[in-house]
Amino acid sequence: MFVPILDRDVTFVKGVGPNKSSLLNDELGIHTVRDLLTDFPSRYEDRTQFRKIADINNNGEVVQVKGTLKSLASVGSARKKRLVGQFEDDYGGKIELVWFRSTKWIKDNLPAGAQYVVYGRVNRFGRKLNIAHPEIERLSQHQAKQTSTFVPVYRSTERLNASGLDSKGRRKAVLNALKMLKADDVPEHLPTYLMEKLHLMSYYEALKRIHFPRNNEELLEAEKRLRFDELFTLQLSIVRQYKANKAAHKGHVFASIGQYFNSFYHDKLPFELTNAQKRVIKEIRQDLKSGTQMNRLLQGDVGSGKTMVALMTMLIAIDNGFQTCLMAPTEILAQQHYESIREMIKGLGLRVTILTGSIKGKVRQELLKLLRLGEIHILIGTHALIEAPVKYKNLGLAIIDEQHRFGVAQRARLWEKGKTYYPHILVMTATPIPRTLHMTIYGDLDVSVIDELPPGRKPVVTRHKTEYHRPQVIEFMRKEIATGHQVYVVYPLIEESEKLQLEDLNNGYERLLQDFPKPEYQISVVHGRMSQDEKDFEMNRFVEGKTHIMVATTVIEVGVNIPNASVMVIENSERFGLSQLHQLRGRVGRGAKQSYCILMTSFRLTEEGKERIQTMVDTTDGFEIAEVDLRLRGPGSIQGTQQSGIPTLKIANLVRDHQIMRTAREIAMRILDKDPGLLSPHHEKLRHYMEKYVDTPEDWSKIS
Repeated sequence: MFVPILDRDVTFVKGVGPNKSSLLNDELGIHTVRDLLTDFPSRYEDRTQFRKIADINNNGEVVQVKGTLKSLASVGSARKKRLVGQFEDDYGGKIELVWFRSTKWIKDNLPAGAQYVVYGRVNRFGRKLNIAHPEIERLSQHQAKQTSTFVPVYRSTERLNASGLDSKGRRKAVLNALKMLKADDVPEHLPTYLMEKLHLMSYYEALKRIHFPRNNEELLEAEKRLRFDELFTLQLSIVRQYKANKAAHKGHVFASIGQYFNSFYHDKLPFELTNAQKRVIKEIRQDLKSGTQMNRLLQGDVGSGKTMVALMTMLIAIDNGFQTCLMAPTEILAQQHYESIREMIKGLGLRVTILTGSIKGKVRQELLKLLRLGEIHILIGTHALIEAPVKYKNLGLAIIDEQHRFGVAQRARLWEKGKTYYPHILVMTATPIPRTLHMTIYGDLDVSVIDELPPGRKPVVTRHKTEYHRPQVIEFMRKEIATGHQVYVVYPLIEESEKLQLEDLNNGYERLLQDFPKPEYQISVVHGRMSQDEKDFEMNRFVEGKTHIMVATTVIEVGVNIPNASVMVIENSERFGLSQLHQLRGRVGRGAKQSYCILMTSFRLTEEGKERIQTMVDTTDGFEIAEVDLRLRGPGSIQGTQQSGIPTLKIANLVRDHQIMRTAREIAMRILDKDPGLLSPHHEKLRHYMEKYVDTPEDWSKIS
């Protein structure tokens, strides 16, 4: 059976062989020639520049020098034996070259007295410089083959380096692989019309030039083609999944807006909806009457009114004869939702009930019975909602709050609770997600954004303070408490870490007891090592106003709504990510009064730390903050995205290449609108390429 060269085992490449092939498999996941050629260089070096040895000062500096190998000699004995070469450049500068292995080959192939080019990392011992295991070749050979200023450098490991597959060895393997290929061996998969429109070089040419560009222009063109290729095929895959879900998953048709929705809207709505809330409700309404299952992400900053939108969506479902549920990540948050929703719908004749792990015995059995009979309209709870005994008569809508707090399997089990059709799904998050990540993590979900705060909400005033200002901060906390307000103090650690030398929660608590002594002041403590009952007890004391200060780790980050809390002090705030700081700040500013966030840091901050803190001081816009966080920390670190299927990209970058991503998605949407199956002659090669090499993404919308 004929196997295309790109799909052959990497052992097929000259100089690789079974042993090196096995190592490439194990260390880098490289199995085929295609894998080898699409493991792109991490950077490039300019090997046309040479340093004078006399000018080298920095230990650890990577340099290239040329000169004469004056002598070679074995030094030491037994395990300390090594080969040392005395190397001198044309200006009289001297450096030692040291080899601990492959010494026989060095002696046989690198005669003293000849001229060489040496490349490697400099080490300094006393007044002497040396380079251990340098890259070295005859000057004449270097000059003969030097056609480019760009020498590719590849990622490696200790095992690869030891086996001769360091960057130099990889260059040889890649060069040998490219020599095997002709243009016909690398068929073009992008449609000709698209390549002409975007001025893209061929895939064959791009694979050659990304490894060995002859100039900067070639490198940029190769990168342009390969980055677009990667993001376009990714988006094509995600958009196909999105469209397939729309076609495959029928949904209950909520055709009418009835008594419950209208009564609530006209008689009980506590405040005028923002334009953003109205827009989002219209988007949801279109989904609910479309006949296909809704899978929508509702994203809104802290305090933007997501719960109100969720409640009004529930009322639409109930008006159409269906039950609804809302799943929250903690008992406290579930209880909070239960109390606020029960209060808002009082008098409508609807039954709202809460189900958590702490509800047991006869009360639980009676609740489950009423649920099966359809007498409960709204069920609010924790992961208890997805347990096997929980059965609904006709669940039509499931809402998941702070969805990233639930595991994939948990969310999937909620999906299965529907009867004739899967329930409509609305997932909510207060973690602002940059649009670039929308297109990947939630690329097959519809996204609604509430980008407006309700009227009357005052932005939280944020200030940056250091230890020098601590007396002022303590005094400010006392003044706020004296006016009847409450204060959060958040720490990054529970126990002291000598390595990080951070203020920890236990020490901070002891110090606060000195500044806020009992019985005049009461302090609650909550952290991740406490049992759920202990956390709930302390949180409830704070919610009920029995304590003035809540000392906590980030367990209070999501969900708890205490309008009376007006101050958030975050210790060692330089140790938190931006999105996390923003979430923490969102715990205050829940009422009409002015609230404050105080970011305590050490005196010394890195440049990145300064930018993070200054961003928090300058803006309360969660989306702006999320964009900065994405740029500084990368997509994998954005809070709430770790489970969400961020793709592993080989050459594209979600931050740098966001414009390419947008273009790729728009083109993918246009192509699939006209040719959903990629069946036209223009798209035949693209279809085959997608089927063979691009993994279909997991059906994220089913479990989000």
